[in-house]
Amino acid sequence: MSVDKDTVRRIARLSRIALPEERCAPMAGELDGIFKWVEQLNEVNVDGVQPMTSVVEQRLKMRDDVVTDGNSANALMANAPQGEDHFFVVPKVVE
Repeated sequence: MSVDKDTVRRIARLSRIALPEERCAPMAGELDGIFKWVEQLNEVNVDGVQPMTSVVEQRLKMRDDVVTDGNSANALMANAPQGEDHFFVVPKVVE
């Protein structure tokens, strides 16, 4: 894929990036080099390689999902300026 100055201008406009005219030609060369490098990645044989999310194998620590603290609704509502049936009452902000 060859990148020209018109393509650079279009990418800059779509990206909302202010790009001076004198930077268009050097940017075209830089983008062309990046795209050629990306095309080289298509040559890599990835048959049998599992997709991964990280280069380091990690396992999440699991724990039992149990309630460790509860029945404190009355204590929580004691600090509320206004409440009703263990719910906070707040002013309406959306019509």
